[in-house]
Amino acid sequence: RNFLRCWDGRGANTMLNIVAINDSGGVKQASHLVKYDSVLGTFEADVKVIDDTHISIDGKSIEIVSSRDPLQLPWKALGVDLVIEGTGVFIDTPGASKHIQAGASKVLITAPAKGDDIPTYVLGVNADQYKHSDKIISNASCTTNGLAPF
Repeated sequence: RNFLRCWDGRGANTMLNIVAINDSGGVKQASHLVKYDSVLGTFEADVKVIDDTHISIDGKSIEIVSSRDPLQLPWKALGVDLVIEGTGVFIDTPGASKHIQAGASKVLITAPAKGDDIPTYVLGVNADQYKHSDKIISNASCTTNGLAPF
């Protein structure tokens, strides 16, 4: 949800299109959780339920999918380039690779990855070493990102 707020805050200056959100609770729960967050507060964007499978954020339509199994997610059909893996569950190569198998081109894990085969990149620390050929990467932990500027 924090990523969505950053994305929306860029307005017309972003080249990113959010095409889907995976929420096991469905469209109504996804809409509510995007709008109201107990840590981040109320999202200022206009968040609406469009139909049984879509919400809009400031008029931008986003499909809501619902599966706890990444292999069942329609990433190929939706043309997904990048999955933001924020569940904390699929943080190793076998788990994160399920998103690739489902059709995504790349996976960004929002937690420390398990195993030495997934590179970690942190803005302001080593992001300049990112290799476009990396299919699965980690952005480390929120603590690491918070301390990196120091």
